[in-house]
Amino acid sequence: MPRAERFIQSVLHPTDFSRASESAFAHALAISIARQARLTVLHAEDRAPDSKTWSSFPGVRDTLVRWGRLEDGSPRAAVLERLNVEIDKIAVKSRSAVAAIQDFVDNDPTDLIVVATQRRAGLSRWLSPSVAERTARKTKTMTLFVPRGARGFVSLEDGTIELQRVLVPVSRHPRPRCATEAAGRMAESFGSGNVTVQALHIGRGFPELHLPQGSGWTWSKLTRSGELVDAIIETANDTRADLIVMPTEGRGGLRDALRGSITELVLRRTPCALLAAPTG
Repeated sequence: MPRAERFIQSVLHPTDFSRASESAFAHALAISIARQARLTVLHAEDRAPDSKTWSSFPGVRDTLVRWGRLEDGSPRAAVLERLNVEIDKIAVKSRSAVAAIQDFVDNDPTDLIVVATQRRAGLSRWLSPSVAERTARKTKTMTLFVPRGARGFVSLEDGTIELQRVLVPVSRHPRPRCATEAAGRMAESFGSGNVTVQALHIGRGFPELHLPQGSGWTWSKLTRSGELVDAIIETANDTRADLIVMPTEGRGGLRDALRGSITELVLRRTPCALLAAPTG
């Protein structure tokens, strides 16, 4: 099976039902439709789920009607019958957002997690960059972070996907191949026309790269100097990046240029969505 066909066949969207999660939900739903991937929407809270919990889940059919993908009044079965997308909503009792996500992924391995983050500290435990970072590290699963207020590549209004510029910070450790492969597959699967994918290295001596080739995207290399996080953020702003793709070390932790605290700082300041691609 070609790599493009294998790419993203299942999506997990953890939600805390907040407004900050709306854009992440839109990304998860649009990606699932584009890939005809199974989508699971997961919510965890301290108490046992009740009727109020279930009524708070984001409205899949209402969103698809607004996007013009379903007719008003369509039955629940229409999502699968007409769009070939299976959608599950799961509510669990758990004191830990990371543990709830970890338990789900351990029992039902997922290709992509799509989660919101909040730029300010002290708000929902689901939305802090530290929770988002631990989610990607512990689950060893490709994770798309959609920070509130940042540029996304999915329209909330009509669900269209506009992915034109991708930035991939690279270093020798962790090895960047997982990130360059993910960037190529994202461009191939969701790109709008000819996608520009820039490999960014901070410092001297550009690392040796494997750049996947295909139709629909063009690679370029860019070197910057200065403090790592500042350089990544400045480049993302200068290039109007729609997505940053960064390699991670998975369960072993984040090393060198992408150490945990650095990743959290990038998440707090990124002007666009960020995809963490675990090595291996």
